[in-house]
Amino acid sequence: MRITTFNVNGLRSALKKGFAHWLDAARPDVLCLQEVRWHEAEAQVREDLLEPLGYRDYWRHAERPGYSGVALWARREPDRVAADLGVDEFDGEGRLLVADFGRLRVASVYVPSGSSSEERQATKFRFLDHFAGWLESQRKRRRPVVVCGDLNVAHTERDLENWRGNRNHSGFLPEERAWLTRVLESGWVDTWRSLHPDESRSGYTWWSNRGRAREKNVGWRIDYQLATPSAARQARDAWVHGREPRLSDHAPLTVEYGTPPW
Repeated sequence: MRITTFNVNGLRSALKKGFAHWLDAARPDVLCLQEVRWHEAEAQVREDLLEPLGYRDYWRHAERPGYSGVALWARREPDRVAADLGVDEFDGEGRLLVADFGRLRVASVYVPSGSSSEERQATKFRFLDHFAGWLESQRKRRRPVVVCGDLNVAHTERDLENWRGNRNHSGFLPEERAWLTRVLESGWVDTWRSLHPDESRSGYTWWSNRGRAREKNVGWRIDYQLATPSAARQARDAWVHGREPRLSDHAPLTVEYGTPPW
């Protein structure tokens, strides 16, 4: 079973850059998207792209047009789909979507960025607090769960190129890194890192648009697939789809799982 997570930084823009061709070639079984930012896309994308490729599509848009939003596309119809974290402040921003496939649960999540202001950083910390509680509730269900998304946190010095210069910047703050450490110590598994324990630069999933960062691979690893132990044990391979094609400022991350009786 192949699961891919991808922050498209605007689905309309990604489609103009060749997203449809990429999807036709990649064909994940489940695709979790973040920052879709296109309220009117559903019917058009479903008819033009998803139905011909055999995908069912599910969306959680933000209330504010052209902002945030997540989606989950799957080649199998889920048994159940649910949205929201249960917190009004964040649910209106379209931050979470969950689908069940038998015992397997897959979530698409988009953690807020805190880089624009101190107020947004405070919002990010509040989200992380609530999200940690949600993750703990999922872990305690003792079912295979895979949480895909842009967490907007680089965990260790191996997870971004210029770590010295970013120690006081959102995305690599000590408090954010400690949050992710607590999540992993509670039992969640960072699947890419578990399969590539010694690698760094090949795992970057985001690059700034400034200073030829993508060309130089001055990147960050901020997109993850966190898995409960029962799901993580089925992870066979994981890869980032590289710096080309440039469909977004992020790159897709795929994990190949075995085919147990979910």
